[in-house]
Amino acid sequence: MVCALAAAVCFGTASVLQAVAARAAEPGTGSGVDPALLMRALRQWRYLAGLGLDGIGFVFQIIALRSIPIYAVGAALAASLAVTAVVAARLLKVRLSGTEWGAVGVVCLGLALLGLASGAEGSRPGSTALTWSMLGVAAAVLLVGAVAGRLPDRARALVLGLGAGTGFGVVEVAVRLIDGFAPGALVANPATYALLLGGGAAFLLLTSALQRGSVTAATAGLVLGETVGPAVVGVVWLGDRTRDGLAWLAVLGFAVAVSGALALARFGDPADPADPGQPSPAGA
Repeated sequence: MVCALAAAVCFGTASVLQAVAARAAEPGTGSGVDPALLMRALRQWRYLAGLGLDGIGFVFQIIALRSIPIYAVGAALAASLAVTAVVAARLLKVRLSGTEWGAVGVVCLGLALLGLASGAEGSRPGSTALTWSMLGVAAAVLLVGAVAGRLPDRARALVLGLGAGTGFGVVEVAVRLIDGFAPGALVANPATYALLLGGGAAFLLLTSALQRGSVTAATAGLVLGETVGPAVVGVVWLGDRTRDGLAWLAVLGFAVAVSGALALARFGDPADPADPGQPSPAGA
């Protein structure tokens, strides 16, 4: 759980740097899958620093996924929104409302409950059908991104965020489906390609979602995509369980943590220009 929280700190800090870099890049085509936008963002040191933190966070994420259930890791990663809010408040001088600080506290409470209730990771091996399904879902994420480019701004941001969250969810499940990290085993395992394709597609979609459209809608879709689906897969197909008699506490903690993260999804949307008294996180 400590590694999962460390990953959330890395991902949350990286989000601040990447969001600033993505919005400073020249506008793209409006497509959900826009590799050119990613290349423009890569020219900025903030985006590169964010990628470095993402890499460190991914190492922590792998350790956590090999030790505790997916639902616990997913909820902890959703807590990166709380980290993003706190880091933005400290480094970018963004003023958080009392409601947003309350949501940060709710996320922490949910994670504490989840940590108390979580058991060890499931011992059930993933089936071949599940492994190939993850590869198919990763490919579908790219198709969703291409279709999302034709949607209105807010709908596009929501679909792109949900697609990005689904891609990151594929990564979470794929890590559990990889039996060994020897080069030969990795090359022969479809889960390896699902991990690479899902992660790459998620980065493309998330960069486009942050660059245009509603940050609220994109972040809400991201949280739902990377928590609910992988948690169900972990429980139903991989055997993730809770400590004896504490299933209700795990469900409560998961719901509280994700609800707090969704409440924080509003963080980052610009305030109404007609209301100068409101904070404007996106402006920072």
